Amino acid sequence: MSTPRIVEAKFIKSAQSIADSLPEDMSEVVFLGRSNVGKSSTLNSLTQRKSLAKSSATPGKTQLINFFETRYLYNEESYPVRFVDLPGFGYAKVSKTLKQVWQTNLVEFIKHRVSIRIFIHLRDARHPHAKIDDDVVNYINEFIRPDQRYLTVFTKIDKLNQKERNKLKREFPGSITVSNLKKNGHDRVHHEILQTIFDIENNFEKEKETEV
Repeated sequence: MSTPRIVEAKFIKSAQSIADSLPEDMSEVVFLGRSNVGKSSTLNSLTQRKSLAKSSATPGKTQLINFFETRYLYNEESYPVRFVDLPGFGYAKVSKTLKQVWQTNLVEFIKHRVSIRIFIHLRDARHPHAKIDDDVVNYINEFIRPDQRYLTVFTKIDKLNQKERNKLKREFPGSITVSNLKKNGHDRVHHEILQTIFDIENNFEKEKETEV
């Protein structure tokens, strides 16, 4: 089976809100998750760039919306996609005013940004039932459009034993588990992105049948 891969990835711009964001001229994949869930590591692993996304030692320090333009190569065809890294939620060490502004800007962005096609919600496999993650799922489900997809991706899966992994899969069917340390699960994320945005699922299905 041919594996989609990202052959280009570059940082374009940081924005404070939807007002100063890039034009909505390209399909976007939004990455969201709690602080310290491994968002930067996941973005770097998916793009095969060591420092494309900068991680911060202080939770909540990265408070801007960061845009990255990427290009997939699959079966000798190019597929341009924009990755959007949202500030981590759930942090507390910021002023009340800044937190309120960030929440307002983030809500406005995820609700009204027309070019968003996929929400990739990164969740810590060690804490699969964190209330703040459940709240985010429920909230986005209130306004998600028919042409958008919500994808749950569990990080740090290598921290779980096999029994815990099996339980996680039963409780969250359809989710994807990734290990940035062992580079596992990234191909599935790439496939879901290309299927959702470019509607090339039939190509993948045909290849799967050929493999059997």
